Amino acid sequence: MKKVTIYTDGACSHNPGAGGWAAILMYKTVRREISGGASETTNNRMEITAALMGLQALKEACEVDLYTDSAYLCDTFSKGWIMSWLKKGWKKADGKPVENRDLWELMLVQTKRHSVNWHKVKGHSDNEFNNRCDELARGEIKKIKKALSNEIDPAPRDLPEDA
Repeated sequence: MKKVTIYTDGACSHNPGAGGWAAILMYKTVRREISGGASETTNNRMEITAALMGLQALKEACEVDLYTDSAYLCDTFSKGWIMSWLKKGWKKADGKPVENRDLWELMLVQTKRHSVNWHKVKGHSDNEFNNRCDELARGEIKKIKKALSNEIDPAPRDLPEDA
């Protein structure tokens, strides 16, 4: 089984708002960067999406060291929250429905396909790969905001009568 390292990050401008995600996949000397975003999302959705897209990008089952600065994402698997949610019919300890269930269900598929070792890194620190993921995710937000601003037509103006 190939051993792959994946760094991920998600970002959001306002919460909810425009969001971006990014992943860096590394296998031996090969490095691949992927990123994307959504116009109306949350930071947590982008964090999960980053990991999901990274895992889905792998062409075969792998042993994966996955690094994230999201305690929510890391703890969901490393602390077994997801198994508890499943046993309780997708309810949290307080009885409320689990948010982002759609993404968690897709993540379960990937964590069954791959052997994933979860690692929490400190965000916005000196980790070059986490910082690069953050840069890519924020770049996606800028693209989305620019695209959205180009779609908005200014209010129609009254033309002079002699026009």
